Amino acid sequence: MKRIGFLAYPGVEELDLVGPWEMATMWQTYAGGPDCLVVGAGKGSVRCAKGLVIGAEYDFATCPSLDALVVPGGFSAFDEMRNERLIGFVRDNGGEGKNILSVCSGSFILLAAGLLKNRRATTHWKVLDRLREAGVDVVEERFVRDGNVWSSGGVSAGMDLMLHFIAETAGADTAGEVQHNAEYYPTRRLYGSAHLSSGMPAYMKTL
Repeated sequence: MKRIGFLAYPGVEELDLVGPWEMATMWQTYAGGPDCLVVGAGKGSVRCAKGLVIGAEYDFATCPSLDALVVPGGFSAFDEMRNERLIGFVRDNGGEGKNILSVCSGSFILLAAGLLKNRRATTHWKVLDRLREAGVDVVEERFVRDGNVWSSGGVSAGMDLMLHFIAETAGADTAGEVQHNAEYYPTRRLYGSAHLSSGMPAYMKTL
């Protein structure tokens, strides 16, 4: 694997993009992983959902060949579902032999690109039913792989997805190097009581 692209668009959720980016660039730094780049509809600054500005190095026309594409989410993902240029770019990079990874509501961009047909996938817990109603075989896990299509739950789950992607494509030892250097040893501890009054991902209900 030579190159991973990270899709940026206005209103994208910051950690959806930056979390997997951190894992992937540590793979590059500590274990000889692929080059990582940010691509958007145009080159230059992209303002994220909470104000962080990210720079897109490439636009859709100049983006080099990718072996994998990460599609982050956010509320604006539902607007981008109607962006024909963006959807076309995603569709072109989700073909056979290429890996495509969605984080959070980025799964709906994959849906619009026709990449979830007859696939198992997941998304943020708030919109699981919406994805299910669209005909997707929804699996309520933190991350799901179905062939070359990988998806994860909300926001922070993208880091787990990328770490699993590294393990699956480059081996457990490589993923271990990344995990160790990132000091990424998350717990499943629950804080407070918000989870009692709102939805809870199925994989957390056994705690």
